[in-house]
Amino acid sequence: MGTYVIRRLLQMVLVLLGATLVLFVSLFVLPGDPIGSIGGERARDPAVRAELARRYNLDKPVLVQYGTYLRNLLRGDLGESYRLRRPVNDIVRDKIGNTAKLAVAAIAFEVVIGIAAGIVSAVLRYSFWDVLVTVSVTLVVGVPVFVTGLLLQQVFALQLGWLPLSGMGSWQHYVLPALTLAAVSTAYVSRLMRGTMIEVLRADYIRTARAKGLREGSIVFKHALRNSVIPVVTFIGIDFGTILGGALVTETIFNWDGIGSALVTAIGAQDNPVILGVVTYAVAVFVLVNLVVDLLYGFLDPRIRLS
Repeated sequence: MGTYVIRRLLQMVLVLLGATLVLFVSLFVLPGDPIGSIGGERARDPAVRAELARRYNLDKPVLVQYGTYLRNLLRGDLGESYRLRRPVNDIVRDKIGNTAKLAVAAIAFEVVIGIAAGIVSAVLRYSFWDVLVTVSVTLVVGVPVFVTGLLLQQVFALQLGWLPLSGMGSWQHYVLPALTLAAVSTAYVSRLMRGTMIEVLRADYIRTARAKGLREGSIVFKHALRNSVIPVVTFIGIDFGTILGGALVTETIFNWDGIGSALVTAIGAQDNPVILGVVTYAVAVFVLVNLVVDLLYGFLDPRIRLS
């Protein structure tokens, strides 16, 4: 187990290096004027441009800038925002809590609704409920996230008045953005749960359990569910890393003050340090969550041994 964890951590370092290098080079190659974004009207003065370029290390070749960025990253320094003149660490720290809360709420909907719908669809296969779940999943997957968010706002906030339209505050503010964020993933979870549950219910040990006279509820929830949920845990783990990395569209629609909205603002302002910092953080979270999911395999299925 220890060897496996060390190997995965080394892989994580390589993934981080690759992701930051690709993004760094992309930001350097793409058209734009970060010095103009930093200095505004003052940047028209060549002397001011030269001073800003020197201060933010923009007068060096891109590989030299990247080397400086890596050295700072090893010290835990993500740089300073061009626009806000604040350390990127502070910006991420201020925003990540809000995104994490929204991500947890979205995953809760994804787990409860997705797994429950998948179980019902598998146990009552070809019934009205199975068809209802299948049709609902197809519709949800086919609708873009921003359309789902706008529809939820229109129905539950504007017409019915049950929930807030946008913003942050009480638990009611979490419902619509969390449902929007979890909608497509919930559909995938239900389909994945249905497929794996059907396969497990066909297994020999399930037939043996039925032959012994065990109740169907005990067979489904005690014997079949544990083996069926393993691939679902994998998907949910990966999805959690993706959500926590920044839900750009959802946070923008619902005016949610998280790292997704911070990234959108940084892209519009060509605030490269914030873009690099948020993406680096998102990649690190994604890889760590995948490692945790892999370690959960051994707990969920003792037949799996990590080495």
